[in-house]
Amino acid sequence: MKITGFKVLHAASGWRVTSFLKVETACGVVGWSEFSESVGTRGLSATILALGERLIGHDPRLVERAAVELHTMVVPAWSGINQHAVAAIVNALLDIKGKDLGVPVHALFGGAVRDRLPLYWSHCATYRVRYPDSLGVPALTDFDQLQDAAAEAARRGFRALKTNIMMLEDGRLANYRAGFGSTPGYPALNPVPEVFRVLDQQLEVMRAGAGPDMEIMLDANFNFRPEGYLQLIRAVRPHNLAWLELDCYDPDAVARMRQEAGFPIATGESLYARRSYRPFLEAGAMDVAVVDVLWNGVLEGLKIAALADAHEINVAPHNFYGHLADHISAHFAAMIPNLRIMEMDIDDVPWKGEFVTHQPVITEGHLMVPQRPGWGTDVDEAAVARHPVTW
Repeated sequence: MKITGFKVLHAASGWRVTSFLKVETACGVVGWSEFSESVGTRGLSATILALGERLIGHDPRLVERAAVELHTMVVPAWSGINQHAVAAIVNALLDIKGKDLGVPVHALFGGAVRDRLPLYWSHCATYRVRYPDSLGVPALTDFDQLQDAAAEAARRGFRALKTNIMMLEDGRLANYRAGFGSTPGYPALNPVPEVFRVLDQQLEVMRAGAGPDMEIMLDANFNFRPEGYLQLIRAVRPHNLAWLELDCYDPDAVARMRQEAGFPIATGESLYARRSYRPFLEAGAMDVAVVDVLWNGVLEGLKIAALADAHEINVAPHNFYGHLADHISAHFAAMIPNLRIMEMDIDDVPWKGEFVTHQPVITEGHLMVPQRPGWGTDVDEAAVARHPVTW
């Protein structure tokens, strides 16, 4: 079996683009992976295709060898877009190997340790505030609607949800995104007292809607510096969060935040490879290590999870993409003993499911682990073509 070509496909998905890599072989077996060129990664497709040229004519089943060889091509600049590209290629090769052997990818690594994954509803209410037109739903503008959204998550069987920091603009709810340059607070990322006051009400009404047993996580993203995160920690203490998720590239600063918090801190979604996670684990900066297997690749993700396990830390996949990504992340989550919980975007564009041949199965707030060969789903190229992208 030899690799004959690489092809990238893009589909319009409302506020973002869903992208796929297709790896073709001489015997007709095709491997798929999903990647994202919408998260600070423009130009990723070109990098994938450039790196893929090195593997033309290689046996796709020698996955670890391919990963090592690709690493030699990017070692002077091993993270960022380069690591995204390596991950996309390696993930597609795992799909080929599973299909060739007639087994799910998790069987390549000793099999799944669980058949169903605890699941949380990510961006709960967030997307309804920010992207209602793309979702085809009425805009979520006030606290009553926010409470209803949390109640819906509980009613649909979810036992955990994650939301993002809100603010008020002209009396309507809006997402606070200073770290991404789109709201007040940018670029200095100074704390904004009014935002903390709104957040207190936001978490209060979401708890009222979801009920006392719902695990509620809050994702603060890159919106503050350590000073602001410390103020945020003090502001959310009364709300019994399952975790506060934040992004900061200084492990010692995050360790100080964790010590101050007295409740779980999750971080790591923007880190690459074991060498980036190690200083955070050694500094005691994580209660939950968040690992993105579209960015790192499942091979590297498993090694990160093993390193976290050696530090007695559980792992949660970072997964806010399309349904192929849901499958890929599910295989990863099924294999690791130290799983905290699985992430998934429940709110999304109405045509999200068209892009794959088999959609994820959710039962009572749990995602069923795929059992079909490879990732357990393929990409419907005709459906992708029906939603062309205008960059």
